Amino acid sequence: MRPALRLLAAALVMAVLPLGQPAAAQEKATLVADRIFLTGNDLLTAEGAVEAFYQGARVSASRIVYDAATDRMTILGPISLTDESGTVILAESAELSRDLQNGILQSARMVLDQQLQMAAVELQRIGGRYTRLDKVVASSCQVNPSNPLPLWEIRAGRVTHDQVEQQIYFDNAQFRVAGIPLFYLPRLRMPDPTLDRATGFLVPELRTNSELGPGLKVPYFIAIDDSRDLTLTPYVATTRTATLEFRYREALANGSYSFTGALTDDDIIPGKTRGYLFGETTLSLPREFTLSAQIQTVSDRAYLLDYDVTDTDWLASGVAVERARRNEYVGLRFYQYESIRAGDVNSTLPNLTADFDFQRRFSPRYIGGEGRIAFQMHGHRRSSSVNFDANGDGVVDGRDVSRASMELGWHRNWVLPNGMIVGGATEIAADVYSISEDASFPGSVARVLPQAAVELRWPWVRAGADGASQVFEPIMQFIAAPNRLDAVPNEDSTIATFDEGNLFSFSRFPGSDARELGNRLNVGLNWSRYDPSGWSVGVTGGRVFRMKDLGQFSPGSGLDGTTSDWLVSAQLKSNNGFGLSNRVLFDDDFDFSRNELNLVYANDRYSVNAGYLWMIADPLEGRNASTSELVFDAGWNMSQNWRGLVAGRYDFNAKQAARAEVGLSYQNECAIVDLSLSRRFTSSTTVQPSTSFNLSVSLVGFGSGPDGSSSRRSCAR
Repeated sequence: MRPALRLLAAALVMAVLPLGQPAAAQEKATLVADRIFLTGNDLLTAEGAVEAFYQGARVSASRIVYDAATDRMTILGPISLTDESGTVILAESAELSRDLQNGILQSARMVLDQQLQMAAVELQRIGGRYTRLDKVVASSCQVNPSNPLPLWEIRAGRVTHDQVEQQIYFDNAQFRVAGIPLFYLPRLRMPDPTLDRATGFLVPELRTNSELGPGLKVPYFIAIDDSRDLTLTPYVATTRTATLEFRYREALANGSYSFTGALTDDDIIPGKTRGYLFGETTLSLPREFTLSAQIQTVSDRAYLLDYDVTDTDWLASGVAVERARRNEYVGLRFYQYESIRAGDVNSTLPNLTADFDFQRRFSPRYIGGEGRIAFQMHGHRRSSSVNFDANGDGVVDGRDVSRASMELGWHRNWVLPNGMIVGGATEIAADVYSISEDASFPGSVARVLPQAAVELRWPWVRAGADGASQVFEPIMQFIAAPNRLDAVPNEDSTIATFDEGNLFSFSRFPGSDARELGNRLNVGLNWSRYDPSGWSVGVTGGRVFRMKDLGQFSPGSGLDGTTSDWLVSAQLKSNNGFGLSNRVLFDDDFDFSRNELNLVYANDRYSVNAGYLWMIADPLEGRNASTSELVFDAGWNMSQNWRGLVAGRYDFNAKQAARAEVGLSYQNECAIVDLSLSRRFTSSTTVQPSTSFNLSVSLVGFGSGPDGSSSRRSCAR
């Protein structure tokens, strides 16, 4: 009897084995039943909680009868066939071949990847590849006695599932929402939930824009092969707008590249073909180098905002080769920039740039501490040949600059017996400039800036009886530097910042064209407290005292004069997702020059990310009026399925919002609905205020979701 039992067990699980598996690779199957008996020579019966197991697959039934004369099996239910990929077939009764590759199951239900379920009057297996269902109801929605009507369902006369191609074919399909028929299709093809990539339509999007009118986007995805795909998205709006968007992606052995773009014929600019093209690539090169390149071009300055592509106002195209290691960085970049801001004249902007950077940290052998060497070459070119400021913006129209810079620095700390930390540092910077198309500067300038610093820190640590710890650290730093440096065009350091990150730095300028000069004393105080319950608070305060006002800084920086503004920065963090930070600059009369406030909070139900910025007017930094803006982004999980979103930016000086957005989304195990309404209030000579309305609906259970990943919620069986 043992050979017959092994034959029956192998037959029961054959249907759920991977197709094409060699017989030699099959392992022994296990059969469990309350009773197993043989009638004559041809009839084998297993009954009473029959179960068979094979390589993660499982078959269960109440009774199985195998007739060797006809090579057929009669199975009585409830029947359950489950494979390790997640496909489940349930039925009341079945007549199947010995290998389960062919046969009919009555009152059957098939569940694919724990997502999509299809109930049928009859299910037929054909050749071990196809599963055909008759009189079918398909849905990924949960159905229970209190709510027997699914949110959506597809009713079809016949459904065929191709296990090899991972496709589902519907004949005479009717799509229903809440039981109401919406449309009919004589034939419909969809990927099954186990398929990651398949050619076909993606989630459509309904978009209404005040400039373009109501419109519809219908993306069509083309899977060229395992490493390449193309998405074409026709977009048609009522205001004679016809757009074809596209995205091409390809994965390589050492990287990837992609192109996105669109071609448009609309009545915003009649008679002109509009569009854009963005491309980018990242490649891994030998010796840990990385190559990155991008291209960005657009037909006109308003297109990206008109079609809600991006709100960037600069286009960048170029190539870069970089390598970053623990103690070394090297990079080479060539880029071309184009401004699409209203009023900018690109011929007077430094559109072409080239940069080479090399930085390395090292430990000097004899003096200890940490050394740093940096070498940089930079050049930029304007297409204008005018050698004076013809347009009155304060910058020579055609000035071209090339620069080579080298910095050598060293820093070391010593800990005294009383816990004080004494630090010493030195830095020398050398620049060589070549200047053309500017009558106010010589053709070449060479300069050297030596600096030295001594620093004293005294950290105090206190541990409380409640387990909390506090750190209190006063800091004083004196920097000696020359008062004069040969003047060069200032292209990369027009705006200086003053914050806790550069309070004790040699320079607060971001680039090399301007370097901080003069003897100065930097003083500061750090205090922080760490509570065992998980929250922490920290405060940093400081100020800069100068021996002489050299006029390097503007009032808006908070660094002008012989005495800078007071800098106070505070951070509060908790273990429940709450974070608050505030940075202010103010003088002795408590007149503020800058105030930054940021708030972050996130838990299972709410999320808030908000920030407020206030800055005084400073024409030297390009602000003729003070800035007072609020930005926020908040979400609320109103219930298990509903989530709301509100975001925007408000300009208090203009007393109006610059941008506002509200959204509502619904998601359950079988559908995702996104609804959003946004308004852009800003305007210029090329862009008008506009309002956009977007609606997208995605059915979970067919292939990937709208974000490219399948929903992992399980449907009830």
